[in-house]
Amino acid sequence: MSPELLLQHFHRISESPDAIPRLRRFILDLAVRGKLVEQDPNDEPASELLKRIQKEKMRLVNNVKTSKNQTLQITNLNDVPFDMPYQWECIRLISIGKTQTGTTPPSNSPELFGDYIPFVKPADLTGNMINYSGDGISEEGIKYSRLIQKNSVMMVCIGSSIGKVNINYRDVCCNQQINTLTPYTGNITNFIAISLKSTYFQNLVIANAGMGTLPILSKGKWETLPIPLPPLAEQHRIVAKVDELMALCDQLETAKNERESRRSKLVASSLDRIVNSEGEEARDAAQFHLNYLQKLTANKDHIKLLRQSILNLAVRGRLVEQDPNDEPASELLKRIQKEKMRLISENKIRKHINTIFGLIENEDYNIPTNWKWCRLGNICFIITDGTHYTPKYENSGVPFLSVKDVSGGYIDFANTRFISEYEHRELCKRCKPEFGDILLTKVGTTGISVTVDINTEFSIFVSLALLKFSHININKYFLSLLINSPFVKQQSAENTQGIGNKNLVLRLINQFRIPLPPLQEQHRIVAKVDELMAICDKLESQLTTSESDSRRLCEAVLRDVLNRGNLENKPFADAA
Repeated sequence: MSPELLLQHFHRISESPDAIPRLRRFILDLAVRGKLVEQDPNDEPASELLKRIQKEKMRLVNNVKTSKNQTLQITNLNDVPFDMPYQWECIRLISIGKTQTGTTPPSNSPELFGDYIPFVKPADLTGNMINYSGDGISEEGIKYSRLIQKNSVMMVCIGSSIGKVNINYRDVCCNQQINTLTPYTGNITNFIAISLKSTYFQNLVIANAGMGTLPILSKGKWETLPIPLPPLAEQHRIVAKVDELMALCDQLETAKNERESRRSKLVASSLDRIVNSEGEEARDAAQFHLNYLQKLTANKDHIKLLRQSILNLAVRGRLVEQDPNDEPASELLKRIQKEKMRLISENKIRKHINTIFGLIENEDYNIPTNWKWCRLGNICFIITDGTHYTPKYENSGVPFLSVKDVSGGYIDFANTRFISEYEHRELCKRCKPEFGDILLTKVGTTGISVTVDINTEFSIFVSLALLKFSHININKYFLSLLINSPFVKQQSAENTQGIGNKNLVLRLINQFRIPLPPLQEQHRIVAKVDELMAICDKLESQLTTSESDSRRLCEAVLRDVLNRGNLENKPFADAA
C-alpha cells in the first residue's frame, strides 16, 4: 500500500475518534525509521557525527563540565526492532549527551525558592511547550538542585504522565520525576526529542518502567536505552518535515473540532426545537431530525442528547397520544391518597410532616388536560434512605448496596459488599428494598433512578434513597424514567447540598415537582420509550462498529505505509 492510498482513505480515517493523534504518532514513527524523507548518499554518515560528539565530550571532560564515566557506546544494530538506513547508527542516550535527574531543594528552606530560574515539574510539560510560569528557585537554590542547560531534552519518567517529552529553551531546574539529556552538540536536540516521542521509544520506556502501581524508570535504565541516529543533514530534513506535518495535523485537528462543534450545536438546536415547539412546527422539527438521523448521531454524546429528548417528550405528554377515555390523573391521585391514609391508619407506614402535600398550582410547562402536577411525596408511601452507619462486612452473605452499585443506571452486584443475614434483618426493620421499589442515588453521584426488578434480597447504605409507592396506581418503569428525565434531574442537581461528597436530602426529594399522567397513558409511554431507546441502542451499536472500523482502517493503512516507502512531497497536503 502506498502513501497515495493513505490520502484516498484519509477522510474516512479522520472520522476515527483518535485519528489525528494516530497521524501524529505515525509521522514520528516514520521519522525514526528513516521513512519520512529520502536519504542523500552525499550526506556525511552518522558514524562521523559520532566521532565529533566524542571529541566534544572529551573536551568537556577536560574542562570538568561533564563526568568521565559517560562514555561513548555504539550498540548493536539489533537493539532497534526495525531496519535502519545504512548511513544511520544505533546509539544509547548516554553516548550523545549529559544525562541528569532533577532534584528538589529542601522545602523547609524558603530562601532556596524564588524567581531566579524556573523549577519545572511534570505538569509543566504541556504539548510542545514548557510552562515556565510555575514555581521557581533562587540563585542559592541552584546549589541544592541541578541546572538543566537550555536546549536539553526533558522526559517525565515517573507516574501517570510518564513519557511526556519537551525541550527547554531556557535554563531550568526540575524535580526528580524528570530525566534530562543535554546533547554534547546542540544541533541534534530536536531529532532526539522526536525519537523520544516516537512509539518505539515510548514502548521502551513502559517496558523498562516496571509493572507496579507507580511506574518508575530510573536514570540508570533510561540513559542506556537505544535510539537511531541519522546523519546530521538528514536530521535537519526530518525535523523540518515533522514540523511541517505536525502543523498540518494542527490544522486538521482545528477543522475537525470546528466541524464537531457545529454538528453538536445543530443536534442540540434540533432536539430543543422538537421538545419546545408544538403542533406543525414540532412535527417539522421531528421530521428534520429523522431525515438526518445518521448525520445527527455522529458520536455518543449526540445519542445521549437524543435519549434525554425522548424522556423530555415523555414527561411533557408529547410522546404518545392522549386517550379521552383514560381516567384523569386527578382521580388517580385521589386513589393513591386514600390508599396512603389507609396504610397510615393500619400503622403500616408512618405519617411524616412531608407525607402529604398540597397540589401544585403553578405549572412548570404545559401538560395535557388529563394530567396533573403534584409532588413526588404525593404519590409515594415511603421515601427513606439506607442505614446511616457502616455495618460489619462479611466475605459472603446478603449484598449491601451503595451508590457505586447503581450509578451505572442498573443494579450491579459485581463488586458489592456483603453483610450477615442477621444484620440484614435488623436493617430491614427500618428500610427494606423489595421488588418493584425504586432506588435513587442521593450522595456523591445524585439523581440516578433504578427500578428494583429482581427478587434478590439486599440492604442499602445511606447513599441510596428507597421509594415505595402503589404499584396498582403507578407504573414503576414510568416513575423511574420520570425521575431520570431532564426536568427532574435538574431538580436533583439544584437541591443537592454540601461541598465534596454532596447530598440530596430526603425532604427535598419528597418535594420534587412531577407531572402525572393517567395510568393507562403511563403504560403507553413506557412502551414507546422502550421502543425508542432500543433504536438508540442500535444507533449506538452502529456508531461503535463504525468507529471500530475506522480505527482498524486507520491502523491498517498507517501500518502498511509505515512498512513501505517514504512519505515525501507533502503527503497530507491534499487532505487539508
